Amino acid sequence: MTQFYPINLRIENQNCLIVGGGKVAERKVLSLLDCGAIVRVISQQVTEVMDSMAGEGRLELLLRSYEAGDADGFFLVICATDDENINQQVAQECQERNILVNVVDDPIKCNFFVPSVLQRGSLSISISTEGKSPLLARKIRESLEGQFGVEYVEYLELLGEFRTRVINQVPDIKTRKKIFTQVVESDVLDLLRQGNQEKAKERIEDVFINFRS
Repeated sequence: MTQFYPINLRIENQNCLIVGGGKVAERKVLSLLDCGAIVRVISQQVTEVMDSMAGEGRLELLLRSYEAGDADGFFLVICATDDENINQQVAQECQERNILVNVVDDPIKCNFFVPSVLQRGSLSISISTEGKSPLLARKIRESLEGQFGVEYVEYLELLGEFRTRVINQVPDIKTRKKIFTQVVESDVLDLLRQGNQEKAKERIEDVFINFRS
């Protein structure tokens, strides 16, 4: 199998299709909605959660089997059924139309894989085994959860705000890099872990003042 090229997709307001209505499909739906996608589900039966979401207008639900051409116009398709014929049909149609497609638990039919993800606000750590062992990917993700705690949520927010400020006020690229390096290598993260948000902000401000003075 050729090596895959890792990317992060912006799917906000993109049309995404889920084929299947079980628990796996439900998890895929929730993850797509979390990213702002416009979701359609095609399945003869769906979970109570998906049925409820359809009733609330959070997704479009077609209670029927997949039909030829259903994938047309979609940015991304995930197939989560136990019907090999449907899986094959969906995969083939998507690949012929250059549509991103993932057939759950069938790497050969996929042109992308969904990694196991550790999310801390804007920090996203993705672990992929290219479909060879999702269980191992999950195990690695769980081992990282203690190392990257909730403090990274605020840490990234502070760094993002600081980066915008530096770019707007410091024209020299080399100086910017020195500033960013000093902040990241400082004890700001440790201060946030200790719950000392104000001291963390002061530390960032001190770095900026030292370079501006």
